[in-house]
Amino acid sequence: MIQPRASKGSSLFTPHSSPDARTRILGIDPGLRITGFGVIDKNGNQLSYVASGRIRTPDADLAARLKAILDGLGEVIGGHRPAQVAIEKVFVNVNPTSTLLLGQARGTAICAAVMHGLPVAEYTALQVKQAVVGNGHAQKRQVQEMVRRLLRLEGDPTPDAADALACAICHAHGGQGLGRLATSGFRVRRGRLVK
Repeated sequence: MIQPRASKGSSLFTPHSSPDARTRILGIDPGLRITGFGVIDKNGNQLSYVASGRIRTPDADLAARLKAILDGLGEVIGGHRPAQVAIEKVFVNVNPTSTLLLGQARGTAICAAVMHGLPVAEYTALQVKQAVVGNGHAQKRQVQEMVRRLLRLEGDPTPDAADALACAICHAHGGQGLGRLATSGFRVRRGRLVK
């Protein structure tokens, strides 16, 4: 079930517009129970909020939950017509079963984008937080606050929507190049970067 947050007077982006036109980006924060989404427009260096919300899956078996994510994101993509998709990478959790389930939700979200012919960029939580807050180890509350400020929102988005919007902002600020630069010369060990 999609729970959208209303957009303010935004028009739909046509992917076949000129290169100088705005680019619409869909950010996705995948989750098996709740998948957050956030849509922004990038016009030059300006970012503007379009919509955000979350897709709640039913209390059912895995297949029904994955179908709800696929259908829900299909509706979001059809309604807002993004040109690009940014999604958060799965981190390895202490519980391998939880990591596997989250990976399946993430794979379903990627499939929703690919089925609509959209390019997908992937970012770690560390990269997203670094791009939005300036600190790769920022707390969720700090991410919500910075998303609110950067997009000039009247209130804080929900944590799931904030993470999805942050992913879209990360992509808008640097695209795939940002991800390569942020981890160049480093490797991740147990959730932290080391030289």
